[in-house]
Amino acid sequence: MGKSFRPSLLYQDGRFVSGESLFVDNAGRVAEPTDDASVVDLTGKAVLPGFINVHSHSFQRLIRGRAESRVSSGTDFWSWRNTMYQAASQLSPEDVYDVARMCFLEMVRAGITTVGEFHYLHNAPDGTPYDDPNLLAHQVIAAAQSVGLRIVLLRSAYLRSGYELPADPGQCRFFESSDAFLSNIARLHESRREDSADVRICVAPHSIRAVPLEELREIVSWGRGNSLPIHMHVAEQIAENIACQREHGCTPVELLAREGLLDENFVAVHAIHLTSHETAALAKARAIICSCPTTERNLGDGIVQVDALMKLGVRHALGSDSQAQIDPLEDARELDYHLRLAQQQRAVLDQIDHRPMASRLFECATIHGARALGVESGSLRRGEYGDLVSIDLEDLSIAGHTPEILLPLLVFGANRTAIRDVVVNGKVILQDGRHPLQEEIVSRYQSVYRRVWGDEKVAGSIR
Repeated sequence: MGKSFRPSLLYQDGRFVSGESLFVDNAGRVAEPTDDASVVDLTGKAVLPGFINVHSHSFQRLIRGRAESRVSSGTDFWSWRNTMYQAASQLSPEDVYDVARMCFLEMVRAGITTVGEFHYLHNAPDGTPYDDPNLLAHQVIAAAQSVGLRIVLLRSAYLRSGYELPADPGQCRFFESSDAFLSNIARLHESRREDSADVRICVAPHSIRAVPLEELREIVSWGRGNSLPIHMHVAEQIAENIACQREHGCTPVELLAREGLLDENFVAVHAIHLTSHETAALAKARAIICSCPTTERNLGDGIVQVDALMKLGVRHALGSDSQAQIDPLEDARELDYHLRLAQQQRAVLDQIDHRPMASRLFECATIHGARALGVESGSLRRGEYGDLVSIDLEDLSIAGHTPEILLPLLVFGANRTAIRDVVVNGKVILQDGRHPLQEEIVSRYQSVYRRVWGDEKVAGSIR
């Protein structure tokens, strides 16, 4: 039977058209329409592909606003981690589930239909492995399924604190041996094969800092042998590059290129501190970069040289990372806004390869994100998953729109209030801005928040 979604405007092949419907069959795929489809009336709304969040650490939603003081969290990324460790050390498996559900609910409210969850919380608070070493991964997956979000669980290998560094007690929940990681991810991957429409498992060696080279080769080889994308933090901090030079005589990107570990299925998360030589190596390998602009500005990481990378054809995806803010359109526009501040020019990314900037940035939030996670989504083409988001055409943030100017208005001006409906695999999970489990999810999250931080009161729920 399937569903026929009938909006006032439908985004097709890079433009908005009126009088068109989108049919999603019973398998949750965009398909040829049938006469017996049930109609979903979206009059007054525009339908677009759902947004793809390629890089998330869901438990870090718990520290939003808690690390914004130099007194409590220091001045840089390395001291910020202490607040993150404090939160991570106090979470039971049930808490991990409740915090992840809150984070994923907020993602749905922002129009996200697929999340790449870069998961490195593996052990009990004292560092002891659970009887099921994938227990916390299953908790996060269950949270996504409860909310209705598709999840690509990027199981992370975190083997050490860094080159010639003693093990950091704050990281005891992250550590595994290389053999344990490979065994555990193989079991997780096999156990989730039947859930491929809404759950995928991929490989994520955390960083050069956290994974020695010999083990990195082995982990990447396993991922390639199973035809999985490889995600890895790369060149987020200058100190990371310096440590890699001390250990290997080169920077992380140079090392990855030298070892043949870069290819079109490699996703370099952040990739901020690059030389022109490294930029060229990423382009040659056809690797994808996942930028996380709201987190990168929050942590003071630096500004990604998106213009230099895009001129060489490097594709960009987007992630919410530390959950400082969850808004894929905000992340998209910041790719250019950060360059404007650095270069004191406007519209830096416009007309690269003669393409308008709004279309290019929108693809970062959709098509390139889907490619980075190996998900058949991002453009509403037939055969893809029926993942879509509707926009209220009467929302104040896009008032004055016409079909021709709507995409730039959305990319550069839309508020999250414009998001009204979210559909994953043809299933409506957000309807007119409401999620059926919202009150329960927020209430349970507030209980965890009070317990972790000892607050007597927590500000009101999402509205």
